[in-house]
Amino acid sequence: MAQSTDTTDWVSRYADEVIAESERRAPGKPVVVASGLSPSGPIHLGNLREVMTPHLVADEVRRRGHQVRHLISWDDYDRYRKVPAGVPGVDESWAEHIGKPLTSVPAPAGSAHPNWAEHFKAAMAASLADLGVEYDGISQTEQYTSGTYREQILHAMRHRADIDAILDQYRTKKDPAKAQGKGKQQQKPADEAELEAAEGSGAAGEDDGSGGAGGYFPYKPYCGQCGKDLTTVTSYDDDSTELAYTCTACGFEETVRLSEFDRGKLVWKVDWPMRWAYEGVIFEPSGVDHSSPGSSFVVGGQIVRQIFDGVQPIGPMYAFVGISGMAKMSSSRGGVPTPADALKIMEAPLLRWLYARRRPNQSFKIAFDQEIQRLYDEWDKLAAKVADGSVLPADAAAYARAVGTAAGPLPTTPHPLPYRTLASVADITAGAEDQTLRILSELDPADPLATLDEARPRLDRAEAWINTHVPADQRTVVREVPDTELLASLDEEGRESIRLLLQGLDSHWSLDGLTHLVYGVPKVRAGFSADAGPKELPPEIKTAQRTFFALLYHLLVSRDTGPRLPTLLLAVGAERVRKLLGS
Repeated sequence: MAQSTDTTDWVSRYADEVIAESERRAPGKPVVVASGLSPSGPIHLGNLREVMTPHLVADEVRRRGHQVRHLISWDDYDRYRKVPAGVPGVDESWAEHIGKPLTSVPAPAGSAHPNWAEHFKAAMAASLADLGVEYDGISQTEQYTSGTYREQILHAMRHRADIDAILDQYRTKKDPAKAQGKGKQQQKPADEAELEAAEGSGAAGEDDGSGGAGGYFPYKPYCGQCGKDLTTVTSYDDDSTELAYTCTACGFEETVRLSEFDRGKLVWKVDWPMRWAYEGVIFEPSGVDHSSPGSSFVVGGQIVRQIFDGVQPIGPMYAFVGISGMAKMSSSRGGVPTPADALKIMEAPLLRWLYARRRPNQSFKIAFDQEIQRLYDEWDKLAAKVADGSVLPADAAAYARAVGTAAGPLPTTPHPLPYRTLASVADITAGAEDQTLRILSELDPADPLATLDEARPRLDRAEAWINTHVPADQRTVVREVPDTELLASLDEEGRESIRLLLQGLDSHWSLDGLTHLVYGVPKVRAGFSADAGPKELPPEIKTAQRTFFALLYHLLVSRDTGPRLPTLLLAVGAERVRKLLGS
């Protein structure tokens, strides 16, 4: 078996463990890794870590020649908990469906999908395809309603007292009725992280079972009349499998044979370990909300061993993912960005890289603000290091996992220009393709851009960012006519500086050339060479440069700042620059 020699490469280390564990448990069989997603609302970029962590490990295992199954369990048989904020086509009338399975809730108004779960699954599935994630999707609605888990359910019910004893080790608050021998109710998670997850992720906050006078039961029926899970099991007979329940929502009562009944599910803290055993899962990470003492991953480890005769997966905890300028994400709150939102403003390899380069227990942020430009600069520097062989091994591994999978490379931009340059040009041209091509083809005369397709899809992503994430008052608007009042007020220093700039325009008409020119004018005015480096110049030169730059911004866009001046000059064009600078 190939072993990783780079101790900083988390993906390779987990791949080593996963392969060894799979060969120990199930030699010759495909390695099984798993993710779980609850389509209770928009599936956001924090949820994406639930998929990307096992995907990256599975892909490394696949690169080494092993067969792998990456299961994504769509937890679409979870209860509908609350009406999420900010979802188009949804209003408070959807509250009447709280307690039903997600697949029994109507899709948002105007959706092309048959129900709530399918609506939100579709968007995530499209993003996973763009990201190159290969997986086997499993609908838990289909699994439960088809009777796939019938034996597991009956087994759990036979061993309900054992499950209750395991769960009781972690219950911190007892219902008063429990003290009188009348069963126990759902225990609320004690720590803040779990409370947030209970609001947002669905499964993390599910109860651990219900009971009345008949005791504890790890199974919840959905009501045969109102379809909700606001039910209480009142009795169960192991021999006949007769189960009686009442519904607190509508008062309906029913007695069914659990050996034939498929309208209900195991509670989450039993359901999850049952699936580990059923699917033979070797690797499945979980968020911090699942990993605190008494939470589902910790309790599940005991339940899978003692009840289902299985083995808990290798399960690293992963940290939260944030957004620049936003609080920690929760899908119960409106406006949280999804993978589809990110893929509108960044290329898939960059988004993959953000998840690949950080260990699962390291939190990180995804930029939707100006920070995205710095992020792209960092990405391009990494690509350059990979190309010239100066990259560190761990960085090379993260880059390789970002740009492709075992199945092959992901689509890339043929002629990748700096994102900040593309954004500045898109800002100024407002989507005019002929003007955009003129500017971009003049950036580097030695390697000119022939068509805009060579700059895509990065150009499209930069345009989308400018149009959707830059406020109107921060957009760049080039003046139509010269600022004659400002031009007339210039002192000799200002007039001479502009003269030197205009004099050098034609001979410096490229991105590098104009950079040299605008930084060089203040040096020349102070008696130094335009080529003089920082060590040769007094500190006052920086002040003179800032003053000169501010003057040019005012004359060109009537502001103190704007896009990088070389890019702005190229975008405006030499003829218009001369006009606005009074030539």
